[in-house]
Formats: sequence, C-alpha cells, structure tokens
Amino acid sequence: MVEYRVLITTSGIGSRLGELTDFTNKSLVRITDKPSISHIIEHYPDNTSFVITLGHFGQQVRDFLELAYPDKKFTFVTVDDFEGPSSSLGYSILQSKEELQCPFIFHASDTVLTKKDTIPNLDFNWCAGAYKSETSQYRTLRVADGVVDIINEKGATNFDYPYIGLCGIKDYKLFWDTLGDLKNIHTLSDVHVINEMLKTVEFKFHKINKWLDVGNVSELNNTRKEFSSTTEILDKKKESIYFFKDFVIKFFSDATISKNRVERAHVLRGLVPEIIDSRNNFYKYNRVPGKLFSESVNVNTFSSFLDWTKINLWKRRDVENFNTLCFDFYINKTRNRINSYLDGKRDVAKVINGELIPPVKTLLSEIDDKWLCDGIPSQIHGDFILDNILETKNGFCLLDWRQDFAGNLVVGDLYYDLAKLNHNLMINHAIVNAGHFNLSNNNCDILYRSTLIECREVLYDFIKQNSFDLRKVKLLSAIIWINMAPLHEYPFNKFLFNFGKYNLYKTIRSK
Repeated sequence: MVEYRVLITTSGIGSRLGELTDFTNKSLVRITDKPSISHIIEHYPDNTSFVITLGHFGQQVRDFLELAYPDKKFTFVTVDDFEGPSSSLGYSILQSKEELQCPFIFHASDTVLTKKDTIPNLDFNWCAGAYKSETSQYRTLRVADGVVDIINEKGATNFDYPYIGLCGIKDYKLFWDTLGDLKNIHTLSDVHVINEMLKTVEFKFHKINKWLDVGNVSELNNTRKEFSSTTEILDKKKESIYFFKDFVIKFFSDATISKNRVERAHVLRGLVPEIIDSRNNFYKYNRVPGKLFSESVNVNTFSSFLDWTKINLWKRRDVENFNTLCFDFYINKTRNRINSYLDGKRDVAKVINGELIPPVKTLLSEIDDKWLCDGIPSQIHGDFILDNILETKNGFCLLDWRQDFAGNLVVGDLYYDLAKLNHNLMINHAIVNAGHFNLSNNNCDILYRSTLIECREVLYDFIKQNSFDLRKVKLLSAIIWINMAPLHEYPFNKFLFNFGKYNLYKTIRSK
C-alpha cells in the first residue's frame, strides 16, 4: 500500500456557518460530543500523518489537536492570506506543497463520514461522491464506467453524484505543477486542478454511502442528528465542551476564563476532576466515571448531596469588602447583561402570566442592595447545577466550575450556589432541549419534573434549617435568569428574560 499524508484545510473563515464561527474555527464547531475535525481524524488509521492549514482562529485549531491527540503526527501550515478577495481554497492548498511531496488525500474540514464508509488507499487517483437529495449548492461529478469524466460547477443538471470535497492524489507531482499553473484563477480550488489533470490521468470514482456535510447551518443540524451524545448541552456562542473516552476538553473564546478555571481547579482540588493539560483557550481534564446527577437524582440522594456539599464545598472564608464584590457581581453585571440583551431597545411594562410587570430596570431599583449584597463569603462552585455534578461510587464530583466571583478566584457567595441550584431545579437542560417551555399570549411558563419539584422542597427545608434567607435565594434565581438571557438564542433568550422579570417582581412583592 502506498504511504500517504492527509491534508485538512481549516484556514477558511467558515462564513456559511454564520455566527457559529464568530469566536472559533469552523472545524471546532461541535457535533454532539466532538468537533467535526475529530470525526475526520478518527476516521483514519492511528499512524496517519496529517497536514493542517491554519488561518481563521488557527491557534485554536493547533491547540485543540495537540491537546486531544498528543500521539498523532501533525504538521501545521500557516496561511497568510485566508480571507478577502485574493484568498481561495487553492491558495491554502498551495501553501502545503513542501509538506506534501508524496501521495496525499485532501479531506475538506466540513466533510464528515459515518464509520461504515471506508476511504481508499492511494494506489490510484480517486474522487469521492455521494447521493444528496438537494444538490444545487454543490459541485457535481459526471461518472462513466467507474471513472470521473468531469467535475461540474454548482448548478449543473447533467451529473451523477455531488462531489463531497474528498479526493486521493497519487500523481502528486502533476497536481502541484498543475496547481502552480492555475494559481492566478480567482476562487481556485481542488476542483480546477483535478479537471485539468483529467486531461492526462484517470481519477476513479469512489462512492460514499452516507455523506454528512457540516459546511452550513441546516446541514450541520442534520448531521448532529446522526450522532448520539453522552449528555445534554445547551449551545453557547463563546464556549464549548468536547467529550472523549478518557478525558474532556473545555473551550472558551476568552483565554482568561480558561486560565482562571485551571487556577480554580487547584482551589477546588479533590472536589473537581484533575486538570491534565491546558493551552490558551482550552483545558483538558480526566473524565471521571459516574452518572450525571441530573439523570439519577431523587429526594434521598439530593438530601445526602446537600449534606456532602455543606461539609466539603461550602467552607467559610474571610475577605474584606465582600459586599463590594457582591454588588459588582449581582448589580453591575446584571445591568450590563440587561443592556446586552436589550441592545438599544426599550423595555416597557407588560402583562406576564396575568400580572402587569414593570420594566426590568424599575424592578432592579426596588431591590435593597445592602440586604442582597450581605452575602456569605465561602468556597463555592459557581455554576452549581445538577448537570455539573457527577454521582460516583465514592460520593460526588463537581464539573464545570465557574472561573471567578467578581474577579475573586478563591471566594464567592454561598447564596449564589444556592440560587443556581434552585434555578436548575426549575429550568434544566433536558426540559429546554425538548422545547417544554412556553412564551405566548402573555404567558411564560415551563414544564417541571415532579422529582425536581420534590427536590426543591428538600432544598427549601435545608435553607430554612441552616438559617439561610430563602427570599434572597429566590430573588437571586430570578436575577440569574435575566443574566442568562443574552447568552442564548431566540426563543429561549426571550423566555428567560420574561421569566426572570416575572419571578423578580413576585419575589420583590413578597415582603
């Protein structure tokens, strides 16, 4: 069998994926548990050598691959001109010429295959195609007797299969010579080179039974349905999480958040998984055996968990001017999040669930800041929800801890953890992903699981028994929902904003 390398071009900006690539590279967009580039890399033998072009958020691609696959062979090629009128796929490929002086496979970063489909070796040149019901947005192959006759531009009507951006180049010297001759063509791609090569050499056709395109939003959503996921995750623009067999990688577009998460893992040592490694926007930690508490919780285990948390997590800390931290975290942050959500629009009084609710800024002005910011300085988790808790053989393990509390990496408000837990017993990932929330005809409500309603009563009893302020917990929960609104997409963002306003109003009026 001919030895070869695999070229994956990740340098493009991924404009067809819209805002999904505003903060990261298209190859790192998550498909259930892993990004698209992982599905590609894991399709090849372990000893495969890869050449990766880097451009748009290129350092993120490199960092991720080196964290996720430390034993694989990667050569990274930086593309200097990856956007604008003079950029093209052909230009990115040409930058890899020195690293591909051998037979190679070109695999587009938005082309994902199922495990059932195999990739040919390079005993010959080949192009891959697959059936697709909608073909207008794709280049297409015309095939005769198992050999490619021509690759059509988009919109052609005389074709046999769409071309999927996957080909094998045995005659690599001819490929590079041809690409060099064509380098001045605008929007140059592999297709132009192959069509020219077809004048002198043969490309066999390789049929792919299930081609999963992730190059645009609609096809990405269809592809996600083809893969099972180990957990329910709400998509966020500026962060992501990737699950592997033995480890997890977390991504933040803000590298400072990732750095602070790593530092806080040392503060919470023994309660959270061990950090294996980190790079800029990513950190990697051991995957701990266990079951998500959101799936296993019941009244008895929840009560035991609260007792465990009181002993192991909520350890009191002394800190000066703690009320100032709370004011910054609860009041200033909320004002900023409200402005982000409204984006210049005016919030007015409106009827929600039969009550006339004032504008949100009016509601905030009615809060007793001194009372609200009289918190309990403590070691906290910071994103204390059931989906971030593992029930293990030996107790519990805490996941996805918050990076800080108003800039403090050691101390936070115990009330914030209580409020996050209360929030999650009412609004949780499984219910939201299933669409079981309502925002219509001035109503704003959500389906509750009976088990979680019972657990909420256990939480309220725990709060009262430990002389905590239940009203403060409820008010902070409402603030949490308002703060979450600008982090999510419509209609969930609008639901959160209105649900938060409604509950804030009800709590303030409950004096």
